[in-house]
Amino acid sequence: MAQPQTQPIELHYWPTPNGWKITIMLEECGLPYTVHSVNIGKGEQFKPDFLAISPNNKMPAIIDPEGPDGAPISIFESGAILQYLGRKTGQFYPRDERGRVEVDQWLFWQMAGLGPMAGQAHHFRIYAPEKIPYAIDRYTNEVHRLYGVMNTRLKDHEYLAGAYSIADIACVGWAKLWQRQGQDIAEFPHFARWLEAVLARPAVKRGLAVNAEDRGKLDLATDKDAQKVLFGQRAR
Repeated sequence: MAQPQTQPIELHYWPTPNGWKITIMLEECGLPYTVHSVNIGKGEQFKPDFLAISPNNKMPAIIDPEGPDGAPISIFESGAILQYLGRKTGQFYPRDERGRVEVDQWLFWQMAGLGPMAGQAHHFRIYAPEKIPYAIDRYTNEVHRLYGVMNTRLKDHEYLAGAYSIADIACVGWAKLWQRQGQDIAEFPHFARWLEAVLARPAVKRGLAVNAEDRGKLDLATDKDAQKVLFGQRAR
């Protein structure tokens, strides 16, 4: 049985689909945590103290003061954080190998497919200064295909890996933005049923509400300085 967490986990965060994965998981697990805002529009992800725990200059990242053997540990990459918290708490991540593989394949599917493709759809549909029809069609169509994959899976499964898990937590933040991705949710009834069920969970609601007001501070469609920070490159 997992030991109670006595010191809060430090979460470096901004309210985006990847950030939401971790606030939702922390809320679902009932773990204490403190939030350190990383304003990605102002380039705070490039600060040396943040790069020390997230060398890819992306949030989220965590520092758990009560890591393995009681020693602190820092972790970057949202999927790795979800797996770590699942192992730490024994929640939403099976202990048996078959169950864990079932979750992992859908978690990796999100990390390699749904997240990047939906992110590119957002970029070319909403943020790109030049509207490129090929790029818009390419990523909108790929998200459509991926939603079809989820819809087929969810026809015979309540959640992606059977029981509610970190796979669902990883996907919901992207899936709830289906309109921005140019999708018609009516085409995917099993996906829609799943999305409604996950969004109705109290911990999911709490996780999505963390620092929600900060989303209004960053308008990538019009903020040219933020566009330069997020869509350019930083010399090292």
